Order: sequence, then C-alpha cells, then structure tokens
Amino acid sequence: MESSTISSPATSKPVRVRASELVGRGWLNTGGAELDLEKLRGKIVLLDFWTFCCINCLHVLDELRPLETQYKDVLVTVGVHSPKFEHEADPVALAAAVERYDITHPVLDDPELLTWQAYSARAWPTLVVVDPEGYIVAHLSGEGHAAGLASFIPELISEHEAKGTLHRGDGPYVAPEPVVRDLRFPGKVLPLPGGNFLVSDTGHHRLVEMGPDLVSVVRTIGAGGKGSEDGSADQARFNEPQGLALLPDQVAAAVGYDVVVADSVNHLLRGVTLASGRVRTLAGSGVQRLLDSGPARVNDSGAPASGTELGDAPLEVALSSPWDVAYSTVLQTVLIAMAGTHQIFSFNPVSGALQVVAGNGLEGLLDGAPEQAWFAQPSGLTEDAHGNIWVADSETSALRVLKFDAGSADAAAPTPTVETAIGEGLFDFGFRDGDAAQARLQHPLGVAVLPDGSVAIADTYNGAVRRYDPATQSVSTLARGLSEPSDVLLDETGEVPLLIVVEANKHQLLRLPLPQNALQVDEGAVQTQRPKTAVAPGDLAVTINFSAPTGQKLDDRWGDPTQLKVSSTPPELLLSGGGTSIGLQRTLVLSADVPEGVLHLTARAAACDGPEDANGEIPDHAACHLYQQDWGIPVSLGADGATELVLDLRGV
Repeated sequence: MESSTISSPATSKPVRVRASELVGRGWLNTGGAELDLEKLRGKIVLLDFWTFCCINCLHVLDELRPLETQYKDVLVTVGVHSPKFEHEADPVALAAAVERYDITHPVLDDPELLTWQAYSARAWPTLVVVDPEGYIVAHLSGEGHAAGLASFIPELISEHEAKGTLHRGDGPYVAPEPVVRDLRFPGKVLPLPGGNFLVSDTGHHRLVEMGPDLVSVVRTIGAGGKGSEDGSADQARFNEPQGLALLPDQVAAAVGYDVVVADSVNHLLRGVTLASGRVRTLAGSGVQRLLDSGPARVNDSGAPASGTELGDAPLEVALSSPWDVAYSTVLQTVLIAMAGTHQIFSFNPVSGALQVVAGNGLEGLLDGAPEQAWFAQPSGLTEDAHGNIWVADSETSALRVLKFDAGSADAAAPTPTVETAIGEGLFDFGFRDGDAAQARLQHPLGVAVLPDGSVAIADTYNGAVRRYDPATQSVSTLARGLSEPSDVLLDETGEVPLLIVVEANKHQLLRLPLPQNALQVDEGAVQTQRPKTAVAPGDLAVTINFSAPTGQKLDDRWGDPTQLKVSSTPPELLLSGGGTSIGLQRTLVLSADVPEGVLHLTARAAACDGPEDANGEIPDHAACHLYQQDWGIPVSLGADGATELVLDLRGV
C-alpha cells in the first residue's frame, strides 16, 4: 500500500496530519445544511479545490464522476471553490456555475481563500484526500489523477473496514430542484443562410435553430443529454457543445456537411448537415490529451508543438476541450481554440488533416512566432477582413491576434505572428477603458469584428461588451450590466447593424444597438490576490514531490520521465535556474534587488500501467498517463524568508 504518512525531519517518525476544518461563506448542494469534518467522519473525503473559470478544474470534475458513482456509499467529494477572478467570488455566479457544470456533490464557498490556505493549496486544481479518521493521506495537484485514485481508494476502504472506522451509507449531497428552460447556459451563436440562427444550447447538450426574433425555436439538433452518438437530429448527442463555424458553400458541397461544432467535453469536432440535421464526428478520439512519448512530436509542455502535423487520421487524434471554431480564408481550414492545451489548431475539412497553428502548450501570455507563443485557455475566435484571427484568451483576460503579413495569403504555408492587443498576464484583470496598453478585461469568451474593423469582445466576467479599435489602439465599452455574455455577433440582417449577445447566465440571446458614443469606464486594474510566500534572496531549493500510483511505473523508456520548467515575473527576479530540464528538483538563484514577483513552475511526470514484462520493462501496449501542473507562486523576498520550496504534484 502507498504510504499514508509524511515524515518529520526532526524525528524521522511517521506523523499523521489532522485535516483542517472546512471554513467558508456557505454551502451549496446540501439542502441548506452546514457541513464540517465531524459530520463527514467515517467517509473518505476528497477535497477538490477549484475555480469555475479553470479548464483544468472542469476536466477534474469529469474525471471524478465515475469514482463518485462507483464509491458513492463511502466517498464524499467536497468542492472547495476558491476563486481566481473577482466575479467568481459572487455567490450568485458560483451557484450558476454549480448548476451549469452539473456538480453533484457539496460545494463550499471559500471566497476569502481560508480553506485554500489551511490546506496549503497553491494551484487550481488541487485534490486532498482525507481518510475516515480525519487525517490527510494524499495531496495532488493538476489533472489526470483519476487512475491513481481508483487504486488508492480501495486501499483506504480495506484499511478502514478492517479498523472499523469506515461508515457506509448515503452522503450529504442534496440535489437542487430542476428548472425547465428553452435554452440552458447557451455558449455560441452562428448566423445561418435565410436569417435564422444556430445556437449551441450548451447546458442541454444540443443545438437549437432559432428564428430571427431570437426566441422562436425552429428545431433542435441533438437528443439532449450527454453523449457522443452520431446520427439523425433526434438521435445524435453532444456533451456541452460550444463553438460553431459555417463552411464556405464550395467546401460544404465537397464534404457533405455545413457546420463544424466544437463539442467541448467530448473532445471532438462534429459536423452538421443543415438540410437534414444529421450529425457526424469529424475529429478527435474522444479521449482528452493522451500522452505521446515520441520526442519528435511532443514539445516540453507535453502538447504537440506549433507546426506539428497531427496526421490525416483525425479520429485517432486526441483533442482537449475545443471551445470555439472559425473558418480561416487565409489558411482555408477551420481554426480551433483548443482551450485544454492552450493552443490554436487547424482542421482541413477536405483532407481531414489536423495541425497545430500557434502555441507551444505552455499557459501564459507570450507573443512572437507561433511556435514560441503562450496562450491561456483560448475560448473565442473570429476572422477580420484582412484574414487575421482575433482570439479571446480567457485566462489571461486578453485579446490576442494571429496576424498574417500582407501577401502571406499567397504563400504556400502562411505563417502568422502572435500579438497581444489587450492584456498583461495570467493574474492581471480589471475593468478599464482607454489606452489598450493599460486597459483591462476579465475572462473574455467571445469576439466579433465590427463594420469599421474594430473588434467587439464578450467581456464575460465584467458582464460587458467591450470594443477594441486597432487604428487608435484604444478600448471602450459598448454595453454593460449583462449576465456572463459568452459570445457576441454582428447582425447585419436589418437596416442598421446590431449586436447579438449570448447572455449565458440569463439563458437568452438579445439584440443591442451599436452606440454612437461608447462608454469610458475605469473601475481599475487588479491582480489575483493570493498569499505571498516569503523567500530569501539567493539560493532557493525547489522540490516537486511525485509518487506514482500503485500499479503504475514511471515511464523511463526514453530517459527520465519527469521535467521541470521555471520562469519568473519579472524576469529579473530569477538570476539563474530558469528554463526546462529533466528532473523535479532545481536550485534557483533569486535577486536581492527585486522585492516581490511570481515564480512560474510547470512540472510533468509520465507513468504507465503495469504489470511489467519479464525484463521488468513497460510493455508497448501499456496505458500511459501524463501528470502535469502549472504553478504561479507569488513571492516576497526578505532575509528571513525560506530557502526551500516544496510542491506536491502527487504526494501521498
């Protein structure tokens, strides 16, 4: 059995760590009851520290569902919602997110990060396992831990059944009353020939064709309910569909379908034939971001490198939360905002070829050549009159652009440059208009090009539609007071252009006029507030703890299967020790001249399922797992600060 203790350096004897009490503003999914660890005694408790903006957190919600079902009489998952963005601290927004993502376990509202700090969480998502006696037995960061938990939980069951400390029975979850609506948390909208609109009815797991009034339901495509089946309009199923792209007539005639759908939780691209409503799967294996150990195809982030051809067998390629799609007239392909790997992919409808267009898979904000650029959960795409692709890069609260040089459309393989129009970094956001260099957004999800060439932005967590003018490099506000607008569309069907806004948390679409005089708002620029870690200038020893789950072995077929990447903001904070190298230990040297900053660390480890073959090697057919986590650790420097930093990728 894996060790369920940690060692005290002073005594070298096992020390059991008692779990801290669960403290917050209130509880959801408990029928109004307040929970504490005493009420959960006798159960295996899995604390899931999450925030509803985070794609990795959403992946973990789905990873945990089978375990919650299998062990429902002994396992209680408690979501501890510790917000990153200001909007996420709104209890109404949190309640909507719990409904939106079909969360079927209790959720603690932790807006002040009290429980987050008590459990030393440093990244979203973080999982902590508490045994039936109330002691911490595992501390896990990142996603991909379901297989390890599937072997760890039975060990805890056996141990505590033998001790008589395990109590079987129903958990504290209380389901909310269901609500019937035409739309449920709609995601994106697409204009159709003839004047109707196709809407991704994300919460109902279907598509809805709506009339020009944006209220009348013309037809539905998809049976409703989660699934991935192809077939007729009343048989096919989706799982939280998001982006929609209409193919040019000539391309649609060649391939036999008209609309490409980003089927986000299925990790698939789907095709819809408008005449019949028939649905087919175009790309994706249905498995999220499989580990590919081939060094020629995987960069140091674990994601395929920019420019990588992913082959012409699209149904065998793993995708990761495709969130939006848009047709590029320059590349003559469908571009995909691959939120789960922080990249932009392309899909050729005619050949079926998939390729990485931009992004190296590292999460953050970095411009330049496409193979060097960093994105953070790109969620909205649109093309302008020059063929440039505008990107709502949600986790950096940024507006980015893939800019093609004049004449590049004539090149055999046009290559864009990635630029940032609005945005500063992963932890910088706000609501500020004016000069774009100082302007701030808050988790935008949608973009649209306006008649004058400016860009409208669905500034989701600010509840606003913003406007960026490339000519003046300035930002203004077109509308505010909205409830999580997730997409925006220019509607030119009438005498004057209007905006169509998908107001996700009000489950509706609405038309808004383009104001002649836009608003100028300045409610400030802020940063995500998390406790700073006090460290000393000079040497800082970094250790990432990782223990492979029972039944898995570190995948050392191509050398050391662990890797650590380190950088800092500002760059001057880090005198040495930056960059990427194998191993999960590193000594950094920090500058005494920088009083505070952020250390960015990305750790990876690869492990494969056993048993080993006769030579003690991992067999070629073994299932392999990638464990990865990105940390942004705020630090303050002082002589009394720590000289070591220890983080858990998978500590048990």
